[in-house]
Amino acid sequence: MIDPYLLMKTLHIVGSTVLFGFGAGTAWYFWSAHLTRDAATIASVGRMVVRADWIFTGTSGIVQPASGLWLVFHAGYSPTESWLAATYALYLLAFACWVPVVGLQIRATRLAAAAAQMGTPLGTDYARTMRLWFLLGWPAFLGLLGVFWLMVAKPALW
Repeated sequence: MIDPYLLMKTLHIVGSTVLFGFGAGTAWYFWSAHLTRDAATIASVGRMVVRADWIFTGTSGIVQPASGLWLVFHAGYSPTESWLAATYALYLLAFACWVPVVGLQIRATRLAAAAAQMGTPLGTDYARTMRLWFLLGWPAFLGLLGVFWLMVAKPALW
């Protein structure tokens, strides 16, 4: 018989892998497309990136807190332990950055598609959108790295 705790722990680990892996992967591909400065390439890659973010990153972003809270209670941890409180804060930081990042990806994709269709260069709106996208991506990325460390180390922070 399968142990429900180990099954949920496996789901949680796979979910974190998908969340982090797709987040980093879609960021890499969108940034690489951006560096080409080719509006048609950016629009094409952007459409795939947005779709992948909604399907994979978004879904795993919901699975993570649900499976995590289940594990907290079934493993006997207090949900107010310091390492868990820090985890919640970093996860919320990552989520608070990811939501506008997806919106910025949609905006940049639409701006690139319009530029490609009209045969015009990418404008200042596009450049500003990508600058903000880039800046918001770092706290999300670093926040999730912090969550990984906290999940492994489980330090008493206070």
